[in-house]
Amino acid sequence: MGTEDAIALQTAWSRRRAELVEAYGATLRATRPARLPASTQLAAVSAKGRLICHFALAQARRLRYNAPRRVGPQPEEPLSLLRRAARPALLALVAIVVAAILFAPTPLAAGEGEAAITGRLVDPQEQPVTRAAVTAVSGGEQIGEAESNPDGSFQLLLPSPPGADLEVSFKRPHFEPQQWSPTPEQIDTLESCGSLHLSDITLEPRITAGFWIAAATFAGVLVLIVQERLHNTLCALLGMAVVFVISYIGSPFSQDLFILDFESALNYIDFDVIFLVMGMMIVVSILEETGVFQWLAYWSYKASRGRIWILSIILMMLTAVCSALFDNVTTMLLMTPISLQIAVALGLNPLAFLIPEVLASNVGGIATLVGTPTNILIGSYAGLSFNDFVVNLTPGVLLAQVALIGYVQFRFRKEYHAVGKDLSPALEAKLAENARISRPMALRKSGIVFLGMLLLFVTGEQFHLSPAVIALVGSILLLVWVQADVDEIVRAVDWTTILFFVGLFVCVGALQEVGLIGQIAVFLGQVVGDSLVTAIVLVTYGSAFLSAVVANIPFSAAMLPVIAFLSRSIPEASNDALFYALSVGAAMGGNGSLIGASANLVTVGIAARAGYNITVKTFIKYGLPSMVITVSVALLWLLVRF
Repeated sequence: MGTEDAIALQTAWSRRRAELVEAYGATLRATRPARLPASTQLAAVSAKGRLICHFALAQARRLRYNAPRRVGPQPEEPLSLLRRAARPALLALVAIVVAAILFAPTPLAAGEGEAAITGRLVDPQEQPVTRAAVTAVSGGEQIGEAESNPDGSFQLLLPSPPGADLEVSFKRPHFEPQQWSPTPEQIDTLESCGSLHLSDITLEPRITAGFWIAAATFAGVLVLIVQERLHNTLCALLGMAVVFVISYIGSPFSQDLFILDFESALNYIDFDVIFLVMGMMIVVSILEETGVFQWLAYWSYKASRGRIWILSIILMMLTAVCSALFDNVTTMLLMTPISLQIAVALGLNPLAFLIPEVLASNVGGIATLVGTPTNILIGSYAGLSFNDFVVNLTPGVLLAQVALIGYVQFRFRKEYHAVGKDLSPALEAKLAENARISRPMALRKSGIVFLGMLLLFVTGEQFHLSPAVIALVGSILLLVWVQADVDEIVRAVDWTTILFFVGLFVCVGALQEVGLIGQIAVFLGQVVGDSLVTAIVLVTYGSAFLSAVVANIPFSAAMLPVIAFLSRSIPEASNDALFYALSVGAAMGGNGSLIGASANLVTVGIAARAGYNITVKTFIKYGLPSMVITVSVALLWLLVRF
């Protein structure tokens, strides 16, 4: 194509484009059609025609807005309306905020037309009484009211002077109402200084119908858990529902039926526990997808060189370490399937691996804050850090673990020596294939994040970082970095456990509201007196045997306020020794029976699906002696340590 031909083609192209624009603009001014005329649509068939069409549309829009408008009101564009309305609305909002700041009534401080009476309400265990109604009456009329804060303190504002016949009443469900009247000297102080601070006021508990209903409800929850007729989570949620139904439906007929309301129930839910458990579940679920746990179990077999008794020791120690770093329930969920495969391949009854592993899991988890659900409860309630558990409990746990290994080797010696050393090549190849690391890059990233979390667990107390925050932030960072499937991870979180904790917290909170926990604490305080040694022995062995009968998680949650009272009332117990005794007793006591710990139920369930039943009698046969041995060894450590 020559230069003249190119110029001619370009000129024709420009003329055609101008004709299209003019035609479309004229048509739009006349009829404002919703689409292009037929000639323009035909031109849009080719690639060049489509470019012409887009250009024509742009020019037409320009002509549309510049064309003369029809006579009469025309509808405005939505965006234009929004822009016109946004500016006045924003100005009005700013004006309202400024007016609220400038003309808001200034609260009167004591001495500016008002007087203040302050104080603190406590129960016989010196625990704060929250949400108590504080009412002032003078001359037969109410002149002031207030409500006690979470720490039991209150501030009652009164007209100045309040009057010599002033009476202040303190009322709270499940407590005897109390009256206070000022002395003439206190009236003078109130008038001259404008404020009066009272010493702690003790409200005596009162046994009501709600007391017995709350106690019966909690006992019923425990019975249902023991009988296993309903899921543990359903049992706890059912107990919570009973508490709410009785409180809201029964209290209008009789205040004695009131137990606690929804707002109080929220205060009893320990969200530090909830978020710590949730964060660790997310981290473990991502690690599980990499295949690292199956890889560890397989190489444990390789390290034993076919000697079964050495393999059992390696698996027990591996389970104990994993339980300390994660939690015992998750560890058994991951270890049980691969242990079943190894045992079947060796021709060994899987119970010879599974029972020692779950016993080691319940013992090893005590070493750290995140190792067992009971430790998470205790650490959050008592304010114990990750380091506190490591320093005060890990040496005792190691000693107990050594004693447990010796016991297991003695009880299963016949089973271990009756099995050959070597696997067939086919079986070993199958185990190796199942134990392959499936996502090495995800494992590398997960390892980095998890090591960072462990470092923060150890040092976080210096930066005022709670374990729940560390676990939650670490899990979110890992989700983003690994780019995991969020839907799969959400499904991997054990929401039944989360809901179980919520229902359990409310049921235990009901016991605290009605005063049952306080009465138990007073009774135990009278039994142990001022002896720390007696208290440690009683709490350790008592928690162990009761946790064997009752699931250790609800038992620990109910005992925490009792231990707190004993720690305050015994002079030498301010070192949190009794909380560590509860940790040892509740977790190791879970080995005493099948229902004692959640890890036991998880292991039994997986084994049953594989065709190997672990009966209650069988578990007690092996578990109860191990409980007595390990608890005794750990108790000796506690007595030496504290």
